[in-house]
Amino acid sequence: METTLNEAFTSLLTKLEGWMMTIIEYLPNFGLAILVLLFSYITAKYVNKFTYKLVSKRVQQESVSQMISRVSAVVLVLIGLYISLGILNLSKTLTSLLATAGVAGLAIGLALQNTLSNTVAGIALSFRRKVQIGNWVETNGYSGEIMDINLREFVIKEADNNIVILPNKMILENPLKNYSLTTRMRVFLECGVGYESNLEEVEKLTKEVIADTFEQVKGTEEVEFYFTEFGDSSINYLCRFWIDAESMLEKLNAKTRAIIEIKKAYDKAGINIPFPIRTLEFNNKLSFDDSVLENQFSNN
Repeated sequence: METTLNEAFTSLLTKLEGWMMTIIEYLPNFGLAILVLLFSYITAKYVNKFTYKLVSKRVQQESVSQMISRVSAVVLVLIGLYISLGILNLSKTLTSLLATAGVAGLAIGLALQNTLSNTVAGIALSFRRKVQIGNWVETNGYSGEIMDINLREFVIKEADNNIVILPNKMILENPLKNYSLTTRMRVFLECGVGYESNLEEVEKLTKEVIADTFEQVKGTEEVEFYFTEFGDSSINYLCRFWIDAESMLEKLNAKTRAIIEIKKAYDKAGINIPFPIRTLEFNNKLSFDDSVLENQFSNN
């Protein structure tokens, strides 16, 4: 019994001595690995701040700027961890951990496919110079001012003050019309005048009213005026002119002003803007057979 205990104690001492020698042998590497980790962690903080400042100058979305800066910091820390494990001869352990994380990431990615696609689309939209917060856009059947672009959704405020929230994926995959990219818009105005009107006078008066109402029209693009058809109760025309505007609201306001001023000018000049009329004509050309009427009454 005593011999067995002595052998066990000797074996334990041998293992402890081996572990101690291993610790002493790897102590410089262990210290160097800790220094690398500390250096990467401290550097990641500065990289996080620097990346945030750099990205925020080009991206207005706070959430996107923070995410990109944090991802850059995490990548730097992971690089420091990989170097530290390599110093400790544990690179194989890291490889197996990365393989396990890759399989888990694939499963999570499949489960969160729509969420990840919206996140990637949000990042892509944030770096588009032609899509900025405050722009007036039209997409997916909605039109309004861009209020926010984050990692999940695209927020639009319509002209009626309703908020529309669209997934980023829909914005990236569908056409988008941005009215704020240009400072000029063309207004289309359709109207009709009575058949008794002097058409040359109508054209001249309409052009003068548009030019006097909108100062930006003078000396730039000529007001376009075209008679389009002989309507049921009027001769219809199309008038087109340019204005300085960046949103649909400004365009609608300009069209409203044009209609008001044209109506005033037409009333003053005695030009009629007719509304649909149906004329019923009764005459004495209809004849009735008295015998037929008598037979119908007698049958009843």
